[in-house]
Amino acid sequence: MAGRAATLAEGRGMDLDEEDEELRADEEARGQTAFEREYEDDHSWEELEEDEFGNLRAPDQAEEQRARRRRLMSAAASARIRRGMVRYVEVVLDLSRAAALADMRPLRAAVMSGVLQQFVRTFFDENPLSQLGLVILRNGVAERLTELSSSPEAHIAKLRQNLDTGGDASLQNALDLCVDALKSIPPYGHREVLIMLAALSTCDPGDINASIKAAKRQRVRVSVVGLAAEVYVCRRMTEQTGGTYTVATGEGHLQELMLSHAVPPPAAPGTSSVSLVRMGFPCKNPEAPGAAAFCGEACLLRPGGYTCPKCKARVAELPSLCHVCGLSLVASPHLARSYHHLFPVPAFAEVPAAELLGVTGCGGNQPDFAPAFVTGRTYCYGCYTPLGQQAGGAGRSRGAASLAAAGIVSRCPDCRHLYCFECDSYIHEHLHTCPGCECLPPHLATATAAAAAAAAAAAPAVG
Repeated sequence: MAGRAATLAEGRGMDLDEEDEELRADEEARGQTAFEREYEDDHSWEELEEDEFGNLRAPDQAEEQRARRRRLMSAAASARIRRGMVRYVEVVLDLSRAAALADMRPLRAAVMSGVLQQFVRTFFDENPLSQLGLVILRNGVAERLTELSSSPEAHIAKLRQNLDTGGDASLQNALDLCVDALKSIPPYGHREVLIMLAALSTCDPGDINASIKAAKRQRVRVSVVGLAAEVYVCRRMTEQTGGTYTVATGEGHLQELMLSHAVPPPAAPGTSSVSLVRMGFPCKNPEAPGAAAFCGEACLLRPGGYTCPKCKARVAELPSLCHVCGLSLVASPHLARSYHHLFPVPAFAEVPAAELLGVTGCGGNQPDFAPAFVTGRTYCYGCYTPLGQQAGGAGRSRGAASLAAAGIVSRCPDCRHLYCFECDSYIHEHLHTCPGCECLPPHLATATAAAAAAAAAAAPAVG
């Protein structure tokens, strides 16, 4: 009996210890926030690897590259969608007290300013015929920072001098200011407002729904990129004006969302009935001090500039509108740089690692000259980088694994050449033409062009 009582007491003591541990765990869980409980068992930092430069990277390089390719392939997939090539965009930056929070290091305002500066440069690189203006929200009012112009450095310099935060944000004041500036834009111009919103509320002097209806009536497309939770009035505003509303989950995601607005969006049906736009190609004036003249609407005395071919007025930069006759003044390189939005490079197809084992060279038509270190190996047509190590007598599975470790390998659907991931990204983001297709022999280039024209004629038009 004594032994049985001791056993029962020991079992009861173990039960009490377990209950105490459960109580302590519950108390610790109540002291944690929601995201801490969600990632309590997540030790993803232990899976990070170090590359040859000492930088941290994700262990699955191919998945990281596939995520980056999704944005590149979207432009090629929407090649037959009508887009607005001449854009007039008002960017609204929220510098209310919510921008002073430190959930993004060092502050939200600093992160938003850095992303916006990168967006301004990318915007003019992608839209050389467009104009952009900056508006800031602070102390319940909307302040005009820069007028609509095509000078990225002027916008960035003005932005760096005005990063003070404080007060509330007012979406209605920002919307009224932007719509009033955009309603005089010519019919061929696409009117857009892009808002970087850090606040979760808006302090408006009147009914914001009336401002939303005015923006819709003036065919102004409003898009919002938020830094906090989703706000209902922003969702309603973007849906009624045909824009988009996204919320960033981090600094990298914020940069990705903002840069996605640099590409011209699809034009809404019936937004413009203009088929031809009158433009002028002005002559550049000499830069000598003796050739100085009054330039622009502000009549600043400066050398250089451009002379309008219609009224002979002088403007300081291109592209711009002549302040005397209202003619759109552009340069021929601006039109050439806008060409790739109408005819983007087709999306390259990913090549499985097992398929590369039987390939030697760069695929497609082989070049006349190739470095000796790629002889007998699979290499990239753009940079001659070997695409993985060939498995000499080590077995097929080992060769496939080594090729897969080299990252994504893609193939142009027209010339059939192979490219590494970096060359694929460079072609679609900056070069906007496939070097393999440009270097095809004349008879192959003619056949490829005829096949592409037949495929384009057979595909239905969208938008």
